[in-house]
Amino acid sequence: MKEIVHFEPLTPEKYATYITVGTKAYNQHYRHLWPKGDSAPYIQSSFSKEVLLKEEQDTNTGLFMINYNKEAVGILKITFDKALDTYVAEDALYVDKIYLKKEVTGKGLGKKVLQFISLRAKELKKRIIWLDTMQKGPALYFYLKNGFKEHSETKIPFSQAIETEKPMFIMTKTVSTE
Repeated sequence: MKEIVHFEPLTPEKYATYITVGTKAYNQHYRHLWPKGDSAPYIQSSFSKEVLLKEEQDTNTGLFMINYNKEAVGILKITFDKALDTYVAEDALYVDKIYLKKEVTGKGLGKKVLQFISLRAKELKKRIIWLDTMQKGPALYFYLKNGFKEHSETKIPFSQAIETEKPMFIMTKTVSTE
């Protein structure tokens, strides 16, 4: 059977699925960042109908369900124009969220997500793609393996997160013009 990955633009009818899948995937990978595993501060700021309504109305934001063989397995949020240092907003695409359920990690979906993002960036004539990733854990190595470079350091912007878990890297990747 051919495995199919589909990026479905988010619509209000899919909000509940986006919230459920996004929350599950986030907690499977990042609950350890929070005291007693309580990720509520992040979940409430990212996965509510009110937040999604606001984000969906923002023409600078792209929200997608990631479907694998017709099953919702992840979410993607990108900001089409977001400046970074010397790169003006029009030259830089920011990847805000890529969350995939643990059950599908290691199946090549992450690479397909990055290919989708790269195609969008190329269509929009971006010079770079950038994102934040934890300094500890497999995501950093995944991004390095896929052509991202460490740009600078940052931290999780939530005071409630465990201090020793807050360090992050800003990663960048040059958009191929080919």
